[in-house]
Amino acid sequence: MAPEDALTRAQTLARVYAATRDTRPVWPTATIAELRAALAVPLPDAPIEPALVIDQLIQAADPGIVSTTGPRYFGFVTGGALPSTVAAEWLNAVWDQNAGLYVMSPAMSIVEEVAADWLRDVLRLPKSTSAGFTTGCHMANFTALAAARHELLRRAGWDVEANGLQRAPRLRVIVGAEAHVSVLGALRYLGIGSQEVTRVPADEQGRMRPDALEEALTQSGDATIVCAQAGNVNSGAFDRFEPIVAATRRHGAWLHVDGAFGLWAAASPSLRAHTAGVEGADSWATDAHKWLNVPYDSGLVFTMHPAAHQAAMSTSAAYLVRSPDEPRECFDWVPESSRRARGLAVYAALRSLGRSGVAELIDRCARLARRFADRLRTEPRIQILNDVVLNQVLVRVQGATNDDSDRLTGNALKQVQDERVCWLGGTRWHDMEAMRISVSNWSTTEHDVDLSADSIIRAVRAFA
Repeated sequence: MAPEDALTRAQTLARVYAATRDTRPVWPTATIAELRAALAVPLPDAPIEPALVIDQLIQAADPGIVSTTGPRYFGFVTGGALPSTVAAEWLNAVWDQNAGLYVMSPAMSIVEEVAADWLRDVLRLPKSTSAGFTTGCHMANFTALAAARHELLRRAGWDVEANGLQRAPRLRVIVGAEAHVSVLGALRYLGIGSQEVTRVPADEQGRMRPDALEEALTQSGDATIVCAQAGNVNSGAFDRFEPIVAATRRHGAWLHVDGAFGLWAAASPSLRAHTAGVEGADSWATDAHKWLNVPYDSGLVFTMHPAAHQAAMSTSAAYLVRSPDEPRECFDWVPESSRRARGLAVYAALRSLGRSGVAELIDRCARLARRFADRLRTEPRIQILNDVVLNQVLVRVQGATNDDSDRLTGNALKQVQDERVCWLGGTRWHDMEAMRISVSNWSTTEHDVDLSADSIIRAVRAFA
């Protein structure tokens, strides 16, 4: 059988899946045992026709597929996949380009160069920023913080890439009490353990307190990295960037902004006030697979210090010959040398949406999050715990005591997940159990929100 037959079969089955996303149960019904029985077949001794492999893979895996690209998945800040980005990813797989080196794919090198320019425009970042396309925001945070480590130690007279960290001057890191785990994980990869990180208090919405940051900055003369946040993972709240930028500049610290999903608010004229001052940071990290709605494996990193960024990431070898006539080498800006062309889907998304389309996508999701909260407030037993400023809604069932509320909230969450009309996850907020709703999908409608809110209200009433 010709290889094209397998491609045709995969395309046909993919179209069927895409056409039924809004009617599929959001959470699969297959058990772990059933999935293992279906997928853990013996390794064949002889080749199998590719089209048959695709058929068998679909049959075995489909019962365990979560409809994260569907309109009623609210469990994590997970965007769907715009049609233009899915098509671009199909081309990406067929072309199979290594986007690490210009000489291995001139077209993809220029695609990422252009996409980076468009991203600076949409996110309202300075035109002089460097940019890199990473696997996700975790590695975007890592890359930005590696640049920060390089630059601060360089100022202290230490070459960390040559000499390592064992005898290096001390680096101090300050984060808000609600810093995302990916920032702490990235710091750990860079040799800065969690016990070396200073946490400053946050307010009731999870925003770093600028007065507490100022106090922390005055307590040490060590080179300091400050990590702020655009979009709290639970409440959606934004740190107050203008006073934070002013404080870090006074003390000569590097300011990094973890903007995994919240940085996209800068693309919306109606929401960008939340990001006021963010352009004064030294580095930023965000995800395209969240609110830009491109497929997974698409993080973005930007820095105001291209030399530090390149020095922290770049490698050299005798066979890697650079030509002065070639554009920047993509592998200078991310941890990997061999990688897929992550910028292609970003390019396709931005070209298909344009500035106004990106703004409308962000605005619509935020509006639907407010609708979600308003619908749920009609049930007296439901409490909305956060100010719904973006796309996050925290839901709690009120009981006679705190423990009773925790139990009722957990029971309602399980009921919603079992009903499979929508899917949302649980979280813990201010020592309380809560359900967390994240509205990030381009295809979610008011009808989807209403169906989902009704499911949550039914679950709450079942345990009232």
